[in-house]
Amino acid sequence: MPPPRRASTLPPQLDPVPLGELGVGDAEELVADADLDGRSFDGVTTPTLDLGGAAVLGCAFIGVAAREADWGSTRLHEVTFDRLDVPVMRAPRGDWREVRVEGSRLGSVEAYETSWRSVHFVGCKLGYLNLRGAELLDVAFTDCTIEEIDVGRATARRVAFAGSRLARLTAQGGSFEHVDLRGCELAEVDGVDCLRGVTISPEQLDLLAPLLARERGIKVEGEAGD
Repeated sequence: MPPPRRASTLPPQLDPVPLGELGVGDAEELVADADLDGRSFDGVTTPTLDLGGAAVLGCAFIGVAAREADWGSTRLHEVTFDRLDVPVMRAPRGDWREVRVEGSRLGSVEAYETSWRSVHFVGCKLGYLNLRGAELLDVAFTDCTIEEIDVGRATARRVAFAGSRLARLTAQGGSFEHVDLRGCELAEVDGVDCLRGVTISPEQLDLLAPLLARERGIKVEGEAGD
């Protein structure tokens, strides 16, 4: 009997975020360059959630809302977010490790040139997600709705979009390996000729074929005289 075939597309390797016993956090602790470890922030509402340059380790954020968030160069390790509501998020050049975001609403997210490893979005609604130039390893979007995601010039390995709806994907200049779009409702792709290393379903191929033909200057017409 031949050995079972090994899956050609590897899934993201994601484990539960290992949170220990958490102390009660205070909204006054949420400031730029903060050093937060083992804290739980519940029901915080603030105009601006400024954690720029902060180190956030082993923390939980529950029902936190802000009109905007400044998270530039923020380090998030073993952190969970539940029902996070932020219309405008500026989070470039951050370092996220073992992060789970669930049931959250995020508008414009500027996360270019970030490093994400073991990051899981579950049941979230996102507007524009800018991941240009990012390094993504073991990242999943499960049952999410995303208006647009830009992974141009990004390096992505073991990334999946199971059960998600993606209105527009921009992939120009990206480097992809084990990126799985199967199970994702995909409407539009910019840079379809840059999808080497991406796995799609036969149904998605029907969508991408005319886009690829257009990118390559190929005319698709019926028989002469039809």
